[in-house]
Amino acid sequence: MKEKFFERKAELLEAALEEFISKNYENASLNNIIKNAEISKGTFYYHFQDKQALYLFLLESSAKTKWEFVSSRIDGYTEAYEGKDIFEKFKMQARIGAEFAVAFPKFYRLSKMFTREKGNKIYDIAKSVLGSDTEKLLEEMIDKAIENGDFKKEFSKEFIVKTISYLFIHFDEIFYRPEDFELEKMIENLDCYVDFMKGGLGK
Repeated sequence: MKEKFFERKAELLEAALEEFISKNYENASLNNIIKNAEISKGTFYYHFQDKQALYLFLLESSAKTKWEFVSSRIDGYTEAYEGKDIFEKFKMQARIGAEFAVAFPKFYRLSKMFTREKGNKIYDIAKSVLGSDTEKLLEEMIDKAIENGDFKKEFSKEFIVKTISYLFIHFDEIFYRPEDFELEKMIENLDCYVDFMKGGLGK
């Protein structure tokens, strides 16, 4: 995006967020975004090349905001979870994630919609731009947890990674009511969710 300020930048980004959190990338309409932002097409194309550029800008903004948020919270949890098994570490990460979801609900929903783009071209393009690899970090955590004996031996690493990834990605399809997104309720649900994983996968 060109850095030059324009009057309705905030309105454009807000309209784009609303569109991308309510529809998948393919079905999201750039015309709707421009109309709802009340800007001209000329203004849009002066600042963004196309819908993809706008989408990637929002994903980058979301990732930057989350990184800054997590960095400001992590020290308060790390010491308490030192030496704990992977499931307790998942709880720590889930709590920080819940705090982020409450503080930035639209960025949270954008990231959830993005995970469901896996298998589509835009997913690979975005991953190459964002540079972070959550799946790789999860695999590294699971490798260490296997070494520490946190999982039942009958489950392969591939099975564990796929199962845990799926469960976390689809968490909000189970807990979707407005009251489930209150911070304390979300943390309670996440703690139970992780305990459920531990009951099936943990040693």
